[in-house]
Amino acid sequence: MGLDLAITDYAGVVAQTRSWLREIESGEPRVRAVGAANTHFVALSRRDAVFRKLLEGFDMIVPDGMPLVWVLNAQHGAGMHDRVYGPTMMLRVIGSVDEVSHFFLGGSPEMLERLEANLKARFPRLKVAGTHAPPFGPWGEEEDALIREKIARSGARIIWIGLGCPKQETWLARNKPHLPPGVYFAVGAAFPFHSGMVKQAPLWMQKRGLEWLFRLAAEPRRLWKRYVVFNTLFLFYLFVDSLRKRRD
Repeated sequence: MGLDLAITDYAGVVAQTRSWLREIESGEPRVRAVGAANTHFVALSRRDAVFRKLLEGFDMIVPDGMPLVWVLNAQHGAGMHDRVYGPTMMLRVIGSVDEVSHFFLGGSPEMLERLEANLKARFPRLKVAGTHAPPFGPWGEEEDALIREKIARSGARIIWIGLGCPKQETWLARNKPHLPPGVYFAVGAAFPFHSGMVKQAPLWMQKRGLEWLFRLAAEPRRLWKRYVVFNTLFLFYLFVDSLRKRRD
């Protein structure tokens, strides 16, 4: 659908993260951006040219949703056995890269406090250099400058962003040229999940691509548009593209 996705797994993400960290420690002031795409993400990138253009600044976008894995396997022979789920990716990276410090951006002060406590209980060696709960809703350059300053002052090399899609991707892409060196992960729902403030779907639903249904049932007023509208758009774009390929 016009979006480049990485054919990788959790081990691949960890290896790439370590490679980027070595670049930074060797003196290259690089900012790396990682996104996690589900059907909403992909359909939005197809529908919104501005959002799609911003995503060109990302260094890696992983297939977070099972439907994307199925399409990659069917259309491109990717041979993927599982998705690269944002919340799980977060745990795998933290558990494998404990020699560097982390920064957490997003959520409320209470969520960040619970998130840090839960992660430290799971990973005793985790180094949290800083956290920041931005204002709810839109904010201006003054807040952006404050966030950049806090990240730089913290010395963190891995920065987790949980602002929700597409806000987190938009913010990261627009600020990327001005951010301090590090590997930045836009992981959305990982914050409420790992803080324990939102319940995750059962594993059997995740494996069958039904996580959206679980979350829709849990938060219908907030998520109906994302899942009903954009899941439908995803299927529509898939159908349109298949017709075009047949004609070609």
